[in-house]
Amino acid sequence: MTARTCTKSHLLVVIGILAGASTLTACDDDLSALNSTDGSGDAVELLRPEVLAVHPHDVQAFTQGLEFAGTVLYESTGRVGSSWIAARDFRTGTELARADLTLPYFGEGLTVTDERVWQITWQDGIAFERDPATLEELSTVKYDGEGWGLCSYPDQLVMSDGSDTLTFRDPSSFETLGTLDVTLRGNPLANLNELECTDDGVYANVFQTDWIVRISLETGRVEAVVDAAGLLSADERAGTDVLNGIAAIPDTDRFLLTGKLWPSLFEVRFVPATE
Repeated sequence: MTARTCTKSHLLVVIGILAGASTLTACDDDLSALNSTDGSGDAVELLRPEVLAVHPHDVQAFTQGLEFAGTVLYESTGRVGSSWIAARDFRTGTELARADLTLPYFGEGLTVTDERVWQITWQDGIAFERDPATLEELSTVKYDGEGWGLCSYPDQLVMSDGSDTLTFRDPSSFETLGTLDVTLRGNPLANLNELECTDDGVYANVFQTDWIVRISLETGRVEAVVDAAGLLSADERAGTDVLNGIAAIPDTDRFLLTGKLWPSLFEVRFVPATE
């Protein structure tokens, strides 16, 4: 996904692309217009990541899922033959557990509940249930369609499949409980990728962009767009892949952001784009 950018208002391009516009003909440096409601009744908050700290990240990790459980950071990666899942003490960097996916599986997102870790696969239709402490495989469950991102609330899991629809699943059985269509200013928003469940809604990386959206679980509307472009320098960006990986740091207003093959984890706070 590519687009020409406007000199004065990159965020206008962000909204235009995410809303599914086929062409962009206006460049308006008045960002207040993007916060106003349109015919859909949607108002979109525009945010950016304020970088507070930078932590090292495995440049071999093709990151698909990133999530905290207490002080333990879980990460899952993709690619056939090199997919794995690991748990690491974020304070010390010590790896606590790791499990490799055997051929032919391509790993995708993960989430952690009180009793288990769920890890999904891209086009294999298999979810792995794992022990949170050891990451030992406990069982496998089949599902229809692709697996992209996964996050959890106490009563349900939320899963993306690359479309504009989120699927709710039972946290114990992985059975489907329902679906939610996601829209941005009245338009379907597809390419929803890695997910993070928070009290404020579900955050989702939008595949092949530097943008993260916050989705209301009640309405499916995108309530905020985070423009995370520029976290890596041009030199650092060489040889990397897309932004993918968002983890809320417990008991703070901070998040970790990273991407596939990125050298860094960025500890950030989301602030208004105009600050």
